[in-house]
Amino acid sequence: MNAGRIFAIMLRQFYLIRGSVSRVVPIFAWVVIDIILWGFLTKYLNEVAGGGFNFVSTLLGAVLFWDFFIRVMHGVTMAFFEDVWSRNFLNFFATPLSISEYLAGLVISSIATSSVALLVMLAMATAFFGFSFFAYGLLLIPFLFVLFLFGISMGIFASALVLRLGPAAEWFVWPVPAFISPFAGVLYPLSTLPQWMQYVSYLLPPAYVFEGMRAFVFGKPASASGLLWGTLLAVLYILLASWFFTRTYRHAVRTGLIARYSAESVT
Repeated sequence: MNAGRIFAIMLRQFYLIRGSVSRVVPIFAWVVIDIILWGFLTKYLNEVAGGGFNFVSTLLGAVLFWDFFIRVMHGVTMAFFEDVWSRNFLNFFATPLSISEYLAGLVISSIATSSVALLVMLAMATAFFGFSFFAYGLLLIPFLFVLFLFGISMGIFASALVLRLGPAAEWFVWPVPAFISPFAGVLYPLSTLPQWMQYVSYLLPPAYVFEGMRAFVFGKPASASGLLWGTLLAVLYILLASWFFTRTYRHAVRTGLIARYSAESVT
C-alpha cells in the first residue's frame, strides 16, 4: 500500500470537515444529547436508589461505550457517503488507488473523528456527572479496542451494502447500531435475554465488552477469555467485511454498476 494515497483520502475528509459547519456539528451533537439524557437519568436513579447503587458507572458508562462504537462505524460510512453524494467514487478508481488503500483512508478518517468524539464524551461525563473512563483501569484498552474493531467492520460492511444496492440504500445503514444493541446487552446482562437471542449475542464482540464492564463494576474480574474471543470475532468480521467490499466493488466494475451510480437505487 502507498502511504501517500492513504493520506490523500484522509486529507480529503479533513478538508471537507474543516470547510463545513454542517459536517462538524453531527460529530458532537448526538454525543452531547446522549450524555445529557442518560447523565440526568442516572443521576435521578441514584437519588431514587438512595446511594445503594451507582448507576453512573453502569448505565452511563455503557451508553458512552456504545456511542463510541457508533461514532467509529459512522466515521467510516460517512467518509464513504461523502464520495457517493459528490459522485466522486468513480474518480478515485480512475487513479492507481487500490481498494486496500481506499479502505485504509476511511479507517484513519474514522479514527480521527471517533477520537475527538471520545474526548468530548469523556470531558462532559467527567465534568457534569463525575464519571471517568479511567475508573476501568487497564481494562479500558481492550474494551475500546474491541468496540473499535467491530465498528470498523460494520462501517466497511455498510459501505459495501450501499455500493451494491445504490445510494438510496444508505437508509439501511443508520438503524444497524439500534438493531444490534438488544443482542449486545448494552444496558442489561445477557442472561436477561431469551435463549435464542443469547446465541446471537455470543457472535457479537460488543456483548463480551459489556458483560466484562458489568462484572468489573460489581467487583468481579472481567473474563479475559471472553475479551479475547470478542477481539478474535471482531478481527474476523473486519476480514469478512473487507472481502465483501472488494467482491462488491469487482462486481460493480464487471457489470458496469459503478459507471451507472446515481441518486436512485440500482439493481
